[in-house]
Amino acid sequence: MNADAVRPRRVLVAPQAFKGSVDAVRVASAIARGLRRVWPDADCDELPLADGGEGTVRALVHATGGSTRHSRVHDPLGRAIDAEWGVLGDGRTAVVEMAAASGLPLLRPDERDPRVASTRGTGELILEAAMSGALRVLIGIGGSATNDGGSGMARAIGFRFIDRDGRDLPEGGAALARLQRIEGQIDPRLVRVQVEVASDVTNQLLGPEGASAVFGPQKGATPEVVAELDAALASYADVVEGWLGRELRHVPGAGAAGGLGFGLLAFADAKLGSGAATVMGATRFAERAANADLIVTGEGRMDAQSAYGKLTGSVITKAREMGRPVAAVVGGIGGGADALIAAGLSAVAVSSEGASSIDGAMQRGEESIVSAAERLARTL
Repeated sequence: MNADAVRPRRVLVAPQAFKGSVDAVRVASAIARGLRRVWPDADCDELPLADGGEGTVRALVHATGGSTRHSRVHDPLGRAIDAEWGVLGDGRTAVVEMAAASGLPLLRPDERDPRVASTRGTGELILEAAMSGALRVLIGIGGSATNDGGSGMARAIGFRFIDRDGRDLPEGGAALARLQRIEGQIDPRLVRVQVEVASDVTNQLLGPEGASAVFGPQKGATPEVVAELDAALASYADVVEGWLGRELRHVPGAGAAGGLGFGLLAFADAKLGSGAATVMGATRFAERAANADLIVTGEGRMDAQSAYGKLTGSVITKAREMGRPVAAVVGGIGGGADALIAAGLSAVAVSSEGASSIDGAMQRGEESIVSAAERLARTL
């Protein structure tokens, strides 16, 4: 079908970041520019998306006409840093990335130690969001450096963790093995705030598929340290669940971000949800898709994971449910991407086409995305 046969008047451009290369805001802009080379009269509604990880704050702020803020908080090792967060366009919803305060990129490789790393800074960001007047706080919890079960976060919002000698435990996951009791209550500023967690991690807290075993090694944990941390989290869970009067360790997502999911459930009464679904809801994806003749999504690499609860798969599924055609611009294609075609993806353009490698295309950045979007429009 030639380009003159299909000239969509309204296109919803809804990609996520090409990780390691171009953020979601710039990806959406590049796709729109490429589409307009073929369809100069098209109304392109740029809706950059994210999955709860890096880039979530900027994508949501941009999509909703909100604003970014900066606050002084503590990094995983207790050093003062400036962390970015945002208020969405409704003025009542704040968005926080735990990685901005408690993320692995904040530490040098030789500093990574999940036995002592803390989520305190994430709790401080939650409080900053509450003090802005927000009644709802969305937290993306990807990219953590921590394995403290969210205990650092809980300290920041009003709780104490006491050992058998009546002393406060030090920060970090290893010390949780000595937890005897919990004191305190949630900061009054958070009482009426709904906390929602955006994460596509469904791991439980403990065991071979838990926080320590699956994610600990990338944070610097040796096999011996993984075993130590898993045992410490088990002791922690025993005390927390006894204090709460209900079990949380088996909740899918409790193991996300080194157990921060568990801590948010226990101490902030949070709701755990799909990162894709949370972000799409906050950006009014369905409402904006209803006004589109075509939806174009995108990501850095489309593969089997994209189809299972990830952002690209969620966009495709929702678009087809609404009867809207959907296409994609991607950096590269891996095994299992056929599942997205089966789910209803009409066409795909690869930005690495003509490059010697995906890495080569990434270096070309936006230029390669613009060209891919132009090819996509010509083939639809």
